[in-house]
Amino acid sequence: MGNMESAGTAKSSQPATWALVLAFAIIYLSWGTTYLAIKEGVRTLPPALFAGPRLMLAGLIILAYLAVRGQPLRIPWSEIGRLAVGAGIMFIGGNGLITAAEKTVDSGVASVLVATTPLFMALLELLWPWGERVTWRGWLGLLCGLAGVVILLLPKLEHPRQFLQDHGPIMVLGSAFSWALGSLILRYGRRQGSPFAAAGYQMLIGGIGLTIIGIAIGEVQELTPESFTPSAVFAFFYLLIVGSLLGFVAYTWLLAHVSAAMAGTYAYVNPVVAIFVGWLIADEEITVWIIGGMVVILAGVALVRTGGIRPRRDHLEPQPRITPVPEVNQTITMRAPARV
Repeated sequence: MGNMESAGTAKSSQPATWALVLAFAIIYLSWGTTYLAIKEGVRTLPPALFAGPRLMLAGLIILAYLAVRGQPLRIPWSEIGRLAVGAGIMFIGGNGLITAAEKTVDSGVASVLVATTPLFMALLELLWPWGERVTWRGWLGLLCGLAGVVILLLPKLEHPRQFLQDHGPIMVLGSAFSWALGSLILRYGRRQGSPFAAAGYQMLIGGIGLTIIGIAIGEVQELTPESFTPSAVFAFFYLLIVGSLLGFVAYTWLLAHVSAAMAGTYAYVNPVVAIFVGWLIADEEITVWIIGGMVVILAGVALVRTGGIRPRRDHLEPQPRITPVPEVNQTITMRAPARV
């Protein structure tokens, strides 16, 4: 499962059923539980300094792994600027915002709001010079997504003043928007060099950026001995090992053996896992608004991803799609159908 080189190539011989089941279970459970891990971490640790060093470590571990295996680490200078901008938007904006938001937002609610990322990608494609076009099915999906967000936040919208004072939900939506924007920046343009080295550098750049921000806004003063609780320390290493590295390997292996659409089913399963785990472990409330909002949002995502986007044929085909994963803290290039 650790054979990174196989991703993006032709599908190899069909693996054993148990191996496929295990790989899907890993990405469903590891990425579905990361929202609660973030929530536990930021209970006592400051968000930027909780996320930044972890991102740096994850990037360094992946780059070290590639170096040990003799794989190229060089990124052409022509790619550095775009990679840095995309990584900054995805990891500083995407990862940083959701980490900060979960100080006030329940993990289950955060996972449902993050599921709007493909909807933001569809909208941004409309504005992109060479972007794909939204079909009537896609517009219906976007409207469903908007309705789902309204349903999810309806209890808060009944008290506008309280809603405006709690920036958490808006920050989560900002995180989803950042993932979408960063993904498109990294998707369009000529790419050279190893995609896995690029993923490692993106994590490293994002981690350095978040760490600098944390230091600049004074989060160091919040790092007291009391803040390093067993739960916070466990959450840090859980996100590093299970969320970032184990999920990275499992997802990469799946891309070499199943279709991109099948591998991408985590987007539908993660919110369900996150809501259940938040209820089971952290006593987070499951309301009809959460379930209703989740169902409507995921229905919208399904409409967009299954025929809601058509490619423009008057321009060259873009580079392989970048697939964002909220907490795996990396991007993997993959050849996928022209849909979000």
